Amino acid sequence: MTTALLVLLAVIAVALIFEYINGFHDTANSIATVVATKVLSPRQAVLLAAVTNLVGALAGTAVAKTISSGLVDTSVVAIGSEVLICALLGGIVWNLITWWLGLPSSSSHALVGGLCGAAVAAAHGSLDALIWSQPGGDWTQNKGLLWKVVMPMISSPVAGFTLGLLIMGGFMAAISGMNGAGGLLARISRPRWVNAFFGKAQIASAAYMGFAHGTNDAQKTMGIIALAIFGAEAAGTLNGLPSWLAFLHPNGKEGEIDLWIVVTCALVMAAGTAAGGWRIIKTLGHKMVKLHPIHGFAAETSSATILSVAAHFGMPVSTTHSISTAIMGVGFAKNPKALKWTVIERIVWAWILTIPAAGGIAYGLVLASRSMGWIG
Repeated sequence: MTTALLVLLAVIAVALIFEYINGFHDTANSIATVVATKVLSPRQAVLLAAVTNLVGALAGTAVAKTISSGLVDTSVVAIGSEVLICALLGGIVWNLITWWLGLPSSSSHALVGGLCGAAVAAAHGSLDALIWSQPGGDWTQNKGLLWKVVMPMISSPVAGFTLGLLIMGGFMAAISGMNGAGGLLARISRPRWVNAFFGKAQIASAAYMGFAHGTNDAQKTMGIIALAIFGAEAAGTLNGLPSWLAFLHPNGKEGEIDLWIVVTCALVMAAGTAAGGWRIIKTLGHKMVKLHPIHGFAAETSSATILSVAAHFGMPVSTTHSISTAIMGVGFAKNPKALKWTVIERIVWAWILTIPAAGGIAYGLVLASRSMGWIG
């Protein structure tokens, strides 16, 4: 077995480690609200998230195609296996730092930052290695950081806050109207009945959130593995593979994601999700604002809808951003003074720093590897 092939296998292994960490790091995104409202126990919520993440991860590959062929210009810089390992390690290190601090940062942006930082370093500092904006017909087919990362990074938090605010505001107006109507409607609008109804409804919204998380987050690692394999195929690394590794040969054109990659990443993310991420669950579910089932339902429905739309268009949107801002919007509708702004400030700083921090770590790793002769 050649050294290049061993390095490719190392890329796949590190990518799956990232996927596992992504699973427990972002578990909170799927289940923080349903745990905080005590609708499900932590164990029940993690199991629900693991199953729905798995189903969501198998539902499509649009986001994976963006990661594998829409951000780095491979005509400018060759993204070898060693560079991809540095990119993944950049994302892994930042994820572990923010997990330890209990900050719900974005695994999506950590991976994008790591990939961009490693690509620029591999191109000896040339920013031409990145696809900034590449028209593809209508705006939904455009490639590049502007369309697939920057625009969603700005729009998804705004959409999350706005949708959470509107849905929660609508619920409050409806309950107020029912209460004023008297009779049966007034009895149904009492807190005990509202909590009972939304306690059941929140199980469905939590499942929807888990599914949407799987459609977006699991696919990012699929894209990295596909990028590594296509690069290895082009370099001739896969020539003469032993029969037990023949599955590594791509079955489609560049940008297509083979079924074994999809299934493997989906299962690994589900396993990571099952491991839980209690530090971040505490921040999202308890520290920002006190939640009841109706608030959890509104936040999860808002965030999952945004993620589902983004996944359809191949945008690697941050699950963290959408659910955090949806919770903020719901809390604002409930009572603007109930939001704990010091906690929110820490979260926002984690968002701002994620791409440059992960990119900086990956950039430094490429430079260190080059100085040791591991990367040309």
